[in-house]
Amino acid sequence: MYAVIRVRGQPDVNKDIEYTMSLLGLNKVNHCVIVPEDDVMRGMLRKAKDYITWGEISETTFANMIRSRGRMKGDLTINDAYLESHTDFKTFEEMAKGIINGECKISNIIKPVFRLHPPIKGYEGNKRSYKNGGALGYRGENINNLISRML
Repeated sequence: MYAVIRVRGQPDVNKDIEYTMSLLGLNKVNHCVIVPEDDVMRGMLRKAKDYITWGEISETTFANMIRSRGRMKGDLTINDAYLESHTDFKTFEEMAKGIINGECKISNIIKPVFRLHPPIKGYEGNKRSYKNGGALGYRGENINNLISRML
């Protein structure tokens, strides 16, 4: 699974790119979504690469993100009691593993969009690609470091 974070937000974004980001659920800066690794998603990510960053999320980072930033319908925080009574999972780690392995959909349990803080010490530069020392585009496993700075 990929974690996708919107880094830039501008009023004059190309309509096709804005539509792609709305399909992903990234309507505001510092919002994060979890998407599957397939060809359709890769095409959408490549199209919006100048405004987002993405990479493979680990189970522990995903569990921490659900614990601290996960929201239920009605914008209520998710807790252990809700997890045990409304899902088949007993811990956040089990739920993260189940979602990453494709056993269940994230939208069936919690809201699919995570509203994160701006990263501690800021982005590396939001106009260059990650390969060139910036914050945009594909970053692989290093997305986990960025998410931990944003929790």
